[in-house]
Amino acid sequence: MIGVAGILIALGLLMYLAFRGVTVLILGPAMAALAILIAGGLPILGAYTQVFMTSLGDFIIAYFPLFMLGAIFGKLMDDSGSAQAIARQIIAWLGPSRAILSVVLCCGALTYGGVSLFVVAFAIFPIAAALFRQADIPKRLIPASLALGAFTFTMSALPGTPAIQNAIPMPYFGTTAFAAPGLGIIAGLIMLGLGTAWINRRAGRARRAGEGYGEHEDALPKPDVTLRERAAPAENYDLREAERDTADAEAMPGFALAVTPVVLVILVNFLFVEFVVPAMDTGYLALPEFGATTIESVRGVWAIIVALLVSILVLIATNWSRLTALKTSLNRGADAAVLPIFNTASLVGFGAVVAALPAFELVREAVLSIGGGNPLISLAAAVNVLAAMTGSASGGMSIALESLGPVYVELARAEGIALEAMHRVTAVAAGTLDALPHNGAVITLLSICKLGHKDAYLDIFVVAIAIPLLALAVLIALATLFGTF
Repeated sequence: MIGVAGILIALGLLMYLAFRGVTVLILGPAMAALAILIAGGLPILGAYTQVFMTSLGDFIIAYFPLFMLGAIFGKLMDDSGSAQAIARQIIAWLGPSRAILSVVLCCGALTYGGVSLFVVAFAIFPIAAALFRQADIPKRLIPASLALGAFTFTMSALPGTPAIQNAIPMPYFGTTAFAAPGLGIIAGLIMLGLGTAWINRRAGRARRAGEGYGEHEDALPKPDVTLRERAAPAENYDLREAERDTADAEAMPGFALAVTPVVLVILVNFLFVEFVVPAMDTGYLALPEFGATTIESVRGVWAIIVALLVSILVLIATNWSRLTALKTSLNRGADAAVLPIFNTASLVGFGAVVAALPAFELVREAVLSIGGGNPLISLAAAVNVLAAMTGSASGGMSIALESLGPVYVELARAEGIALEAMHRVTAVAAGTLDALPHNGAVITLLSICKLGHKDAYLDIFVVAIAIPLLALAVLIALATLFGTF
């Protein structure tokens, strides 16, 4: 039991110190060493260089192209004005009377197309502030609206999303980004429908109580962007000025042009998996110099790499005159990918060390016993707990899959459960308890909105944790009863 206590203490301190602002780059190896000191069973230096660093390196090797290309794509969408153009058109279609749904769908459209949730939050907040101010909806509901659109259904549920949370399970289960599309769509609709209904209900209650937008200073912290540096402050913004906020309307691409790269990310991803890969000769992957692997282990990652690369090239070609500082955009986008992937990889290294401890066998048996032998329930519980501990969806699922991925593959096969269903459950489970108060995205979102946890976290909790947990339960039930579809 001392060994298990050591693992739990290390996880608890990891969560606490991350919430206090200590970088995961330090916490990962430090907490792994602490777990070894308490639990015993491994030499610290050997575990650091041969287990921790090897796992960290393997994760970076596998996923760095996705992090880098995704960050570059998001930066170019932002700097070209495409993100703002898409948001403007969605709002024009729905009208100011549907301010909440407009903000949610703006965020959803951009994140589903591969734009970073941080870029989306910076780009959409001034628009959301203007809409909510005009509709006299409390500002405290803006973070929940942004979180619903960016942190939930497009991140983990909808098939084809290029989010890293949808990519990490692919090599473990031999799946693609389109795994279990029917199950994912149902889970996504639950999150979108109930989440939007909750925020609208809260807005209606506030209206009846006489609570309006409130008096707030809405100027954003200055982000690392180009076009947005010329944006008008939100407090000087009204709907009649919508065509000239953030960037002049004439400088923005039209909606069709702006949305083309987003559509291409999904379309090229699908076409590559369904038509290009089957036509390729991939037998060489079995050779040692190519890792002695199979096409099933890499096709999903390959598809997202190709989709993002094609979309980036199209985005540059169609916005050449707008990307006046293209080299800077590319450099800043690439630089922005480094810290997130190293943070996640550090958590993967921590998980690998914990999994190598003799005491982990007890933890493993306890986790696998959850759900009465149903690996879907067991996997969801493991990913949920680890995502909560680390405050990271990608970190939590990476630790779980690094530690128990092969075991769950065998269990799924033994129980006749499709690996596509395992993939979708893993992704959706990761996007639930990760949004606890210490989550970095939650903290950043509240900072952008200039609100505190006390002001806005309750609604974030409902739309980003409670409702996704309900969607996860429905997903597991459907997968258990009917299999994957």
